[in-house]
Amino acid sequence: MDAITGFCLTLRPRSLVIGDHQPPKLSTPKRTVSLLSLYKNQKSKTKLTLSSMTEPLQVSAFSTIGARNEESGTASAGLVGENDLLIVGPGVLGRLVAEKWRQEHPGCQVYGQTVTTDHHDELIKMGINPSLKGTKATQQYPYVIFCAPPSRTSDYPGDVREAALSWNGDGSFVFTSSSAPFDCFDNGQCNEDSPVVPIGRSPRTDVLLKAEKVVLESGGCALRLAGLYKADRGAHTYWLEKGTVEFRPDHILNLIHYEDAASLAVAILKKKLRSRILLGCDNHPLSRQEVMDLVAKSGKFSKKFVAFTGTSDPLGKRLNNSKTREEIGWEPKYPSFAHFLGVSK
Repeated sequence: MDAITGFCLTLRPRSLVIGDHQPPKLSTPKRTVSLLSLYKNQKSKTKLTLSSMTEPLQVSAFSTIGARNEESGTASAGLVGENDLLIVGPGVLGRLVAEKWRQEHPGCQVYGQTVTTDHHDELIKMGINPSLKGTKATQQYPYVIFCAPPSRTSDYPGDVREAALSWNGDGSFVFTSSSAPFDCFDNGQCNEDSPVVPIGRSPRTDVLLKAEKVVLESGGCALRLAGLYKADRGAHTYWLEKGTVEFRPDHILNLIHYEDAASLAVAILKKKLRSRILLGCDNHPLSRQEVMDLVAKSGKFSKKFVAFTGTSDPLGKRLNNSKTREEIGWEPKYPSFAHFLGVSK
C-alpha cells in the first residue's frame, strides 16, 4: 500500500493526491472514504482516478489503517482514535470481541494482527484492518487485547511483550490466559486468589505464567478463561469425534461460552483496570461424564459418544468467579452448559 503521512494521501498510478492541493469544489455532496475501502480497491486492483469521481473525496484522519507498506515492510503511520482497538490473534474469540467492541463504540477502528495473511480477506470483510506479525509498528493503540494461543510461537512471553509495546497506556491491555495455572488437581474449589503452579513444574503452565508476568508488569490485566465452547467447537465436539476417550469421567471441568468470554473481555477493557488477574467461567462446573450426558440428552448432535475409560489421570478444579462478576458488573448470557443446550441438568 502507499504510504500515508499526516493528512496527505497518495494513490498510484497518477490517481489522486489529497494534501495541500485541493480538488476543485463541486456542488455535489461530499463523502467520506475510509482507508479500509481504499485498501480493498488496491487489493482488487480497482483504479480510483479523478476521471471516475463525480464528487470530491474527503478522508477522515481517524479512518487511517496500520496497513502494511509492501516496499518498506512497516505499518502505515496515522492518527489513532480514542476508542480504537488492536486485537492480537483475531480468531474465533478475537472476532467476537471485535464485533462487541464496535457495538459499544460505533465509528471506532479495529485492527487485527495475525501470524499469516491467510485470513486477511475475511478480516477486511468484517471491518477489521489486518496486519502481519513482525510488521514494524509505527503507532500505539489505547486498547489492546491479546487472544493468540501459545501453540504457534516459540516465544509466547516475547509475543505478549511486543503486544504490550503496542499499547499507549491510556485505555486497557487485556491478555486472555487460561485457568490451567491454578494449582488444584483434586476437584477442589478455586477463585481469582487461589495459588498457582510453581514455575518449573510444568512447561504448559510456565509459559502462561511468564506471559501473565509480562502483562501485569506492563499494567495490563490477565483474564484466565475456563474451557471455551460453542455448538461446533469445544471439548464436547472433540469427544464426540473420538467416541471413546482414555480420560477419567469424574474429572471436573469448567466452561464459558465464546460469546460470554468476549463480552467479559470487552467489559474488562472498558473498566481500564491495571495489573489485575480476573477469571472467566460460568460458575457451573461439570464432570466430563455430565458434559457428555447433557450432549446426549439435548438431541442436537448426530454422533454418539461411547465412554470415558481412564482411571488414573488427574482430577480437575471447581472455578468460581463471583469476585470478577461483582467488580466488573458482568453476567453471562449462557449461565451453564445445560442452559446453552436447552436442557435441565
